[in-house]
Amino acid sequence: MTAPPIRLGVNIDHVATLRNARGSAYPDPVRAALLAQDAGADGITAHLREDRRHIIDGDIDRLMEALAVPLNFEMAATSEMLAIALRHRPHAVCLVPEKREERTTEGGLDVAGDDNRITDFVAQLTEAGSRVSLFIGHDPRQIEAAVRVKAPVIELHTGRYCDLVAEGEAEAAALELAALMQGARLAHSAGLEVHAGHGLSFATVSPFAATAEIRELNIGHFLISEAVFMGLGPAISEMRRLMDAARV
Repeated sequence: MTAPPIRLGVNIDHVATLRNARGSAYPDPVRAALLAQDAGADGITAHLREDRRHIIDGDIDRLMEALAVPLNFEMAATSEMLAIALRHRPHAVCLVPEKREERTTEGGLDVAGDDNRITDFVAQLTEAGSRVSLFIGHDPRQIEAAVRVKAPVIELHTGRYCDLVAEGEAEAAALELAALMQGARLAHSAGLEVHAGHGLSFATVSPFAATAEIRELNIGHFLISEAVFMGLGPAISEMRRLMDAARV
């Protein structure tokens, strides 16, 4: 199949993590979002966590006002977050699992085990005009559940693959990549738009960017980390270059 252009969403959470480490006003995640926008990002992702460990409510207010590209609002499926999303009505909302003690999002959302409640969240957010995505693993049960709850988009969790590559576990990484590709094909054939993200880097992005069924990649921690050495704009531009080259 001919692959449509692939979009890059840049997650600016960890600019806010650095800001919050000192309780200061800088570095400003909104400034980072605007730099990302200028460097070729097609959208900005921000995860408002229950404990506000990085992005805070005021950041969402300012991002909604400042951005010319879409905001993807990541959130847990809680009543507090639903109320915030319904008030702001961002372009996109990605429902993710969230545990207070985790360092970062671990695993995918259990849609199959919580489909009644997730159905209600999807319906309310869709009615408000937000495109809803579900952050899930490649398990066919979760993909089938995403169809049942009428979510138009899934985002496949690429973290395990990236960890295996970093650990030099080539055989296990190849198996995980094959499972992710199979999940992307299954979701696409079921009428879902497919995104992917978590842990992606210059070294791991190309297979996903080259996959015709995947329409968007969301990348954050690596880009913010690489910005320490090469600057945020150049890091995003290089990721954009690698994605576009793989797509061709």
